[in-house]
Amino acid sequence: MPEQPLGGDAPVAANFLFEVDGVEIGTFMEVTGLELVVSTQEYVEGGQNQYVHRFPGVMRWPNIVLRRGLVSSDALFQWVGKSSGDGFGGNQNKLTRATGAVTVVDHTGKRLRSWELDGVFAVAWSGPQLAADLNAPLVETLEVAHNGFKASTG
Repeated sequence: MPEQPLGGDAPVAANFLFEVDGVEIGTFMEVTGLELVVSTQEYVEGGQNQYVHRFPGVMRWPNIVLRRGLVSSDALFQWVGKSSGDGFGGNQNKLTRATGAVTVVDHTGKRLRSWELDGVFAVAWSGPQLAADLNAPLVETLEVAHNGFKASTG
């Protein structure tokens, strides 16, 4: 398939798959935090009044936040259990980092683009708000920390 020209129609996808070490954790309806920020350091050169030299500094990768409706799989809590609580204590209090991936999936199930996360581990989870008078979808939220990502197509 020929590559789409720059500025062409953006693909539309409504499902985002999250995997850890090749195990599917779930399909999510919202993913935020796929960002990279590079700080800069400035150097003012004496006699150079046209501009200030700028050099790249530290790369910062914010946490990834995933939101989804409730599912019947226990894969999420099985993974979280390996890097916290008894799983953490049973591993001599050493954090087990994993390789994660966020993948955009189209309506046919075709993988469009993936971001492979290095050194991923869960830092927060929140369950759905439960109330008899609410008529809203039950949504859970997962937040993961990581050491950066690489993007790939397909």
